[in-house]
Amino acid sequence: MIKVNIYYIAKNNKDLSTTLCNEFATLCANFGAKIEFINLFSKHIKESQKQEPLEAQKSYTQAFLKVLKQNTYKIALTPNARTLDSFAFAKILQDKGEVAFFIGGAYGLEENFTQNCNTQISLSPLTFSHKITKVVLSEQIYRAFCLLNNHPYHK
Repeated sequence: MIKVNIYYIAKNNKDLSTTLCNEFATLCANFGAKIEFINLFSKHIKESQKQEPLEAQKSYTQAFLKVLKQNTYKIALTPNARTLDSFAFAKILQDKGEVAFFIGGAYGLEENFTQNCNTQISLSPLTFSHKITKVVLSEQIYRAFCLLNNHPYHK
């Protein structure tokens, strides 16, 4: 069984994307994967976003560090990282016990935080809202489990 936590920072947590993400999480459960979506938005983050971008990034890092577990494979989503095809993405998830994806807030992630993750990836050179990022990431996680289990979804 693999556990996948998707940590994100967003003001609004209830929308259509939540329904789609939960649908992909349910499909992933068929492969023994448990997917959770955890919004870490807080008053501290809200206040720091009113200051300069670096302060906002620091507040995101602080929130993420509070939830990190030592044996978790950490993946930072950042626009400047490498992009992967679905097969390479699936290999990242292969044989992992617990994986954490980190989606930064409006000002992205601190470079220091991303460098301390096991890997950094970009879903696209485009900038997406959290709603879209969560849906695309959820679908790619499901696609990865299909590929790893020779399920025909990918074809």
